[in-house]
Amino acid sequence: MNKTYLSYNNIVSSLGFDSPTVVQNIHEGLSGITLIEDENLFPNPFYASVIDSDDLGKAFEELRPNGDYTRLEQMMILSLDKIIKASGVELTDRVGLILSTTKGNVDTLDPKNPMPTERSYLGTLGHIIKNYFGFTTEPIVLSNACVSGILAISIAKRFISQGTFDQVFIVGGDIVSNFILSGFNSFQAMSPLPCKPYCKQRAGINIGEVAASVLVNKDDNNLAPEAVEVLGEASCNDANHISGPSRTGEGLYRSILSAFKEANVGPQDIDYISAHGTATIFNDEMEAIALNRLGLDAVPLNSLKGYFGHTLGASGLLETIVGMHSLYHNTLYSSKGFTELGVSQPLNIITAPTVKNLNYFLKTASGFGGCNTAAVFKKVQS
Repeated sequence: MNKTYLSYNNIVSSLGFDSPTVVQNIHEGLSGITLIEDENLFPNPFYASVIDSDDLGKAFEELRPNGDYTRLEQMMILSLDKIIKASGVELTDRVGLILSTTKGNVDTLDPKNPMPTERSYLGTLGHIIKNYFGFTTEPIVLSNACVSGILAISIAKRFISQGTFDQVFIVGGDIVSNFILSGFNSFQAMSPLPCKPYCKQRAGINIGEVAASVLVNKDDNNLAPEAVEVLGEASCNDANHISGPSRTGEGLYRSILSAFKEANVGPQDIDYISAHGTATIFNDEMEAIALNRLGLDAVPLNSLKGYFGHTLGASGLLETIVGMHSLYHNTLYSSKGFTELGVSQPLNIITAPTVKNLNYFLKTASGFGGCNTAAVFKKVQS
């Protein structure tokens, strides 16, 4: 079986337009979540992580694009452009393209949006990104709720393992839109303050927007310094409820167990966990139960939602990239907002940046419809 590596990467977010800047801001404890007052997005002020439109527009114009592009398309193109150029990979029929998103250009359904509503089709989004860069293979759009980003890594690994592609570019993205905010508000899941995953004082989630991209490669040459090997991955759907997680953490438990089996590792090998941590009572409790069933309660753990909010279909990819840099810098980053444990089972929440020799990390994600995905990564360069 071919080995698989995550290499060149980029993050476009409210904390910066490249991965090193974003990770440095996390290290310094800065959050991109602010109070937003925009009645076009939501009638009342709300906390979210939103990319500055002027900064995004200026950065995108530097690419000298031909034609008009939506906000999400600009974010995705800006992110993917940087890693295509940095990697020097030629876009042949051996190179795949995967997009991960939950809602794509959902904002184009708004009658006030100048773009045609056809732009909202996920397939159309895929072809716009393909045609901009000149990919010769058909794009694959992966939309499986909040596990989309980490599941895209799993699918890319499988394409490489079966010999379909030698390299796969993944770009994930979602935006803050009226549709998304209205949906989570109807669940009474939105926090009136910056979110606090796993904390006793938490009051729900914040929504965020980001585009993140990574090159998945079968060769270990020409890798980025922060590259990691994908040792194992697995997904399990427990079909508990359309929007509520399993009370026993069954799907997450089984997906981690399967990922461990493929990676040939156990709880004792994991240096830290990059968890989903949405800051809702049901999600945080489910994760705590699943991780305790696996004997992972003492492993250092963070959620990055306190820096970016919940970035939906991009969150798994975004948080994996930060995990890559965490291993590279041998530094555990804190779970912003946490002060007091608010779940029934013990967890070892990271409360301050901590220097530690790191080699392996576990990334997990869970989403609507009962989907769960886990992946184990190993540092390439010690």
